[in-house]
Parts: sequence; C-alpha cells; structure tokens
Amino acid sequence: MTAKKKLIRLFTVPARRNRLLINIVILLVSLLMLFPLAWIVITACKPQIEILKNPLALIPDNFYFFENLKTVWQRADWLLYYKNSILLTFSTWLIQMLVAIPAGYAFGVLKFRGRDILFLLVLTRLMVSPESTMLANYLTVLDFHAYDTMIGVILPYVVSAQAIFMFRQAFRQLPPELRESAKIDGCGEFRYMCQIALPNIKPYIISFSIITCIFQWNAFFWPMLIMKTKSKRVLSVALTFFGLQAESGSEWGVTMMAALIVITPLMLIFMIFQKKFINSFVSSGIK
Repeated sequence: MTAKKKLIRLFTVPARRNRLLINIVILLVSLLMLFPLAWIVITACKPQIEILKNPLALIPDNFYFFENLKTVWQRADWLLYYKNSILLTFSTWLIQMLVAIPAGYAFGVLKFRGRDILFLLVLTRLMVSPESTMLANYLTVLDFHAYDTMIGVILPYVVSAQAIFMFRQAFRQLPPELRESAKIDGCGEFRYMCQIALPNIKPYIISFSIITCIFQWNAFFWPMLIMKTKSKRVLSVALTFFGLQAESGSEWGVTMMAALIVITPLMLIFMIFQKKFINSFVSSGIK
C-alpha cells in the first residue's frame, strides 16, 4: 500500500465514524423531540378506563380514536374556533407585511433625516419584553373601544420590530447598482420595491411568515385576556376552557384528542411544505 493510500485511509475511517456518530445523535434527539407528540396520539387512541388502568402502555388494547374524536367534536364548535384562528393569523400576518416591508425598505435603502434615530427606536423595541407592555396594551385597547373584538387582539401586533429589522437587512443586501439601473430606466421607488426588490428577498418573506403564523396560531394569553365572548375564542383559548370543563377535566383521551385537533393544521402544513420551509431558513442566512 502506497503512502498516499495510507494517508487517505487514515482520514477516511475517522470521518465515517464521526458521521455515523452524528447521525445516531440526531436520531436520538429527533425521537426525544417527537415523544410528546407520539404520546398525545397514543393517549387520544385510548378509552378512559384503559388510560387509568395502564397509562404507560404504548399500544392501546382498544382503538378508541374515532369515539374520542366524535365526543370532542360534539362538545365544542371547533369549526367556529378554526375560523377565528385562521382569521386572526391571516389578518395579523397581512397587516404586519403591509407595515414592515415598506418600513424595512425605507430604513435599508432610502436616505432621510432621522433615519438612524428612528431605526434605533425599532431596535429598542426588540429589547422590551412583551409582558412589560401588557398593561399598556390593555388600556390602549380599552381606549379604542376594541375590547372583545378581533381588532383588539391584532392591534398590539400591527408593527413588528422583528419584521422591520429582518426586511431592512434583506433590502440592504441587494446590490445598489440594481436600484440605480431601475431608476435610469424610469422605475420609481414603489415599483422597484414591489417588482424587483421583493422577488429577490422571497426567502426572508417566507421565513418571517412561518414565524409569525406559528406564533399567532399558538397565541394564548393575549387573546384570552381580550376575548370575552365564547363565540370569538381562538383554538388555543378554546382548548384551555375545553380542558377545564367538568365532563372533560379528567378524561385524558378526550383532552388529548382536542389538543390533536388544534395542532393538526400546523403539522400538515409543515409536512406539505417541509422542503420549502427548510430552504427558506437556509437561504435567508446566505448573502
């Protein structure tokens, strides 16, 4: 065996071992992360008596999935809660985009007096925890007579400092020559932003859309605080009150089935668009 082959073998074997070790670690961590979800599905498939008798059994003796689903569906108007959650998520996402994209473009591309000071205020907002502004937001909603309305839930999230910062960085990465060429051809600022700049920052748009949609879909405390009417509840709040019902409080199979109803749309969307999700996060970090 030549010296060159020995050298190649010396570095190839440890590399293969390290790759195998990394794959094993990733597999174990993945199983650990998926265990709570698997436990919800397993418990949702069991009758109540079996849960109390043998709660650690991984395979149900009696498959009770459809019976629990029927029970859960009859005890609450889940279609109405789905409609409320979809309306809240889509409306918040749309308003944030309409505000954050022009703001990010102005901070990242345009030059005007006081730009840096205003952007510093945006960065300062990122350092303030949402809990510290909860009381001020609540009083503001009361002053606007928006209590117990969808507008009251959306109002504190109209301006997203995270979105403005993200889009500002995205627009700054575009070459200035692209904008200058567009201006020479008679393209205005608004047209350049919509037709040329936005298609080039699509990964950032997808990334932020994923973040804000998941956050709004899972939002609990603020919608619970603002929404008083039962028919205006979103899924996360409805799930909490469903679990507190006298007939559902100790029925773990029924409660887990209700939780499965709430999280199923997010799981389906992730499975369908998994490749696009991953590519968007990877591309958004590459200049």
